Amino acid sequence: MSSADSKQRLYRVAFFNQGEVYEVFARSVSQGALFGFVEIEKLVFGERSSVVIDPAEERLADEFADVERSYIPMHSVIRIDEVTRRGTARVTSADGDSKVRPFPVYTRQGPAGGNPGPGGGQGGR
Repeated sequence: MSSADSKQRLYRVAFFNQGEVYEVFARSVSQGALFGFVEIEKLVFGERSSVVIDPAEERLADEFADVERSYIPMHSVIRIDEVTRRGTARVTSADGDSKVRPFPVYTRQGPAGGNPGPGGGQGGR
């Protein structure tokens, strides 16, 4: 694969963020150096010089204005597609009627008394 070919790749990334579904376009998507995170770089938004401005895309462009790279938790990612053309970046509500749900997150819970320690709270038995 040539470097010119890799510059033309475009990905649509959909993920949950604070009760909303974000859909953005990026030139680079990878597993990243942080365990459990998807790294997206080189976000692509519409031209600011165009006459017609989409307020939702403008909001996203402002939110990610100075961002070089963003790390999205893997359990928040809904879908990643490689696309041929850029669409409109958008934010939609993840309301109760939506068929899209976040993945459950495992959280280890110890006994009610606090940290179980190396013996699992059994006192080394």
